[in-house]
Amino acid sequence: MTKPAAPKRHLPTSPFKAPVAPAPKHFDTGDQVTHDVYGLGRVVGIEDGVAALVDFGSAQMRILSPYPKMTKL
Repeated sequence: MTKPAAPKRHLPTSPFKAPVAPAPKHFDTGDQVTHDVYGLGRVVGIEDGVAALVDFGSAQMRILSPYPKMTKL
């Protein structure tokens, strides 16, 4: 068995800036979105920051948060 890698920590004396976590994406019902795999779609439902139900025309897909491949248009 192997242990998971420990998270890297940022030293305060380092000349390099600490990595900044991106702000979570927020979608509302009716937003037009694009997805890297499924293409253009419209948000038809939101599950309290857990997932978004998106209608892509040919199919409705449940996209899980943090929505790495989805962008609001």
